[in-house]
Amino acid sequence: MHRLLAPFASFKGRLAIGAGMIGLVAILSGALTLYGMGQVSQRIAESLNAERRIARYSVLSTQISAFVSISAEAVQAGLSPDERAARMETATRGLERTFALMRQDLGAAVAEARLRGLNEQSRRATQSIAIARMEALFNSTRDGLLSANTGEAQARAYLAGLSQTVESLLGSAVTDEMRMRDQIIAGIGELRRRLTLMALGISALAVGMFGTFYLGLVRPQMGRLDLARQAAQRIGRGEFDVALPENRADEIGRLFAETNRAARALAQRRDEVEAEWARLNDTIAARTEELRAANEALARTDEERRRFFADIGHELRTPLTVILLESELGLRGAGEAREGFETIHARAQRLHRRIDDMLRVARSETGRIELACEPCDPGRAAAEAIADIRTEIDAAGMKVEVTAEPGLLVLADPDWLRQLIAGLAQNAVRHAAAGGRLSVAVMAEDGAGVLRVTDNGPGVPADEIGRVFARFHRGAEGPRPAGFGIGLALAKWLVDQIGGEIALVSPVPAPLRLGTAPGTMAELRLPLIEE
Repeated sequence: MHRLLAPFASFKGRLAIGAGMIGLVAILSGALTLYGMGQVSQRIAESLNAERRIARYSVLSTQISAFVSISAEAVQAGLSPDERAARMETATRGLERTFALMRQDLGAAVAEARLRGLNEQSRRATQSIAIARMEALFNSTRDGLLSANTGEAQARAYLAGLSQTVESLLGSAVTDEMRMRDQIIAGIGELRRRLTLMALGISALAVGMFGTFYLGLVRPQMGRLDLARQAAQRIGRGEFDVALPENRADEIGRLFAETNRAARALAQRRDEVEAEWARLNDTIAARTEELRAANEALARTDEERRRFFADIGHELRTPLTVILLESELGLRGAGEAREGFETIHARAQRLHRRIDDMLRVARSETGRIELACEPCDPGRAAAEAIADIRTEIDAAGMKVEVTAEPGLLVLADPDWLRQLIAGLAQNAVRHAAAGGRLSVAVMAEDGAGVLRVTDNGPGVPADEIGRVFARFHRGAEGPRPAGFGIGLALAKWLVDQIGGEIALVSPVPAPLRLGTAPGTMAELRLPLIEE
């Protein structure tokens, strides 16, 4: 007896019994739903099939009438059998297709009738015989009309017999199908009534079982669970002096006992944590002071680095200016030395631009950026940028192609634009050297000056695309190498300041792709100056 009552003494056992009762109701409801849906679906399908067969009969009647009319005209016109065949070909093919579809429909109807008894099978078989008679009569009429020995009177007799017989058979078949359809619809109403009564019975059973489950099991345990909730709230507030009753051996009673034990353990642990916290605060204070001193030293080092770049840039400008002036004077002369002066002048200009780049980057890292926007040629800026980093491109073994529409002018700072293009190209050289190709294209598009820097490297992961323009972001390739190129965050800031847009696309769209690799394309859209 004790073993039989053991499940009822356990809270878990009572919950399992209640869940089983609810599950039984759910199974009954599901079974009723499946049964009802199956029966209704079957009857609706049968009704729709009957409607389809009625529609087939209507089409057949129309086609027979058309066939008789066309054949009568052909006979009256005295056409030869071949001419009659040509005249009746379209109507004949339509009737053959309709008879084939009706045979398929009746085949499906016979399969359905197996579920409804012998009487329904016999009725469907009778319909099949009627269709076969109509088809045989049509075939014999057609063959008679196409015979060379058939006179006009005999042909008219063929057509009259076909029309009268088919009309009689079709009328009987349509009446039978309509009667069957009405019986199916009436059966759906009766099925709905039975299903409604069964659903009401299951609902009443569910309500009774729910009341028994709630009043006999759930509500008596709510008070005990409220005690556990209140104890948990006190523990959450740091009040560990709780004492729940441990006078019952069910699951909630064991929960009370474990809660009391946890409260005592937490009280002990709180005392230990407070002691550890005091020691940790002392350690944090010491480490904070060390970190502050290290940050100050780092700030001084960074300031000295920027000052060094600025100073060395200013120091290098003076001799470069002299070299440029002297080379310009030399270019005014003629002779064999002119080519050498041209080389000196070009190299000095490139070095002068690099020093300007160094000074601009040094100023940008201190937050002092001055933009001098003016109409400038983006194609020229692209060519100068590629010339500045030609050594890096050649060292990477890459081939670069620069294309530009002539006569384009955009509103931008020409020096920053050149350095921005060089920075984008350097990114491509660093991350896509294995692809071996680099393209820089300048064009006008949708009222803007567009500049695209495209490579055929491995591309940028999808989860990186949205973060590449964030400050301090470093991709999977690690920190930026040494140099005076600008990062993507600064590039976006500069483009925004002049009213343009910059975007990174990877993989590159197929029409713009350089090879089979996904590749990456950086696209700048700058304000276009209309001439």
